[in-house]
Amino acid sequence: MDELAGEFEAERGRLLAVAQRMLGSRSEAEDAVQETWLRFSGALSDPGERARVRDLRGWLITTCSRICLDVLRSARVRREAYPGQWLPEPVVTAAPAADGFAPDPAERAVRADQLGTALLVVLERLTPEQRVAFVLHDVFAVPFSDVADVLAVTPEAARQLASRARRAVHGPDAPRHSADLAEQRRVLAAFAAAVESGELEQLVRVLAPDVVSIGDAGGHFPAGRRPVVGVESVGRLLLGLYGQARQRGGLRGRPVLVDGTLGWQTEFFHRDGRTIRMVTSFAIHEGRVTGVFNQLNPAKVGELPPLGPDAVWPPRW
Repeated sequence: MDELAGEFEAERGRLLAVAQRMLGSRSEAEDAVQETWLRFSGALSDPGERARVRDLRGWLITTCSRICLDVLRSARVRREAYPGQWLPEPVVTAAPAADGFAPDPAERAVRADQLGTALLVVLERLTPEQRVAFVLHDVFAVPFSDVADVLAVTPEAARQLASRARRAVHGPDAPRHSADLAEQRRVLAAFAAAVESGELEQLVRVLAPDVVSIGDAGGHFPAGRRPVVGVESVGRLLLGLYGQARQRGGLRGRPVLVDGTLGWQTEFFHRDGRTIRMVTSFAIHEGRVTGVFNQLNPAKVGELPPLGPDAVWPPRW
């Protein structure tokens, strides 16, 4: 059993990455990986059975993907009843140091499987089968023969599912994100300065004409029930949000990586005195912000560590 545990732990990080991208929920992904371990330890505890599995990674990814597929099918019902707009739980990590934003091939390779919030949002439009096919093949390079095994379809059907998913992901209404970390930093520094100025004209210059803003409050705070689209509408929304936060006092923030892309974590006061903790991520393309994603549902950000005394507004890069 110790040997099995060691083999599993060597693959846990990859399994969690697969599950997180399929489910858009850290807690659900962790549950799926734990269920994978239970099935692995139960099915392959016999040395003879273990010896028959030549591709352990493939076996684990297939098992984990089938578990995620079941979760996705039930999640569609839950998401339809969700109060307001839905965003994935953010995976927040420390932002690189000031000298760590320069494009670096090695860093790009390390972050190759970081999808960003924008893509996770688009994946919500897909059917469970399309999402599994896309994540396995296009993100993790799993052959269509193995994808077909997960979905219980033919390889050609799996290929078609991934193709339909790909068209949706790259559709004209999907927020575009192509900026490396260095460009993200430049654009977000200009974005923060524009927000701080309070001038719509200055903010509009940083936003793409078809920019979209989505806020997930989970019913805990007032938030729009539909995405806000368009440069002026989004610009006025953001100036109002940050303007009110400054007026109430306590607005502080720090730069962070959100699902591998640059964003920030902020805290400010609600009008009833409660502290709002918010994680904001962005999609950036050709020097402009194409998507703003505000996650302020306490159930999804409540486990994050509070901001330290060095947090300020605007965030310091």
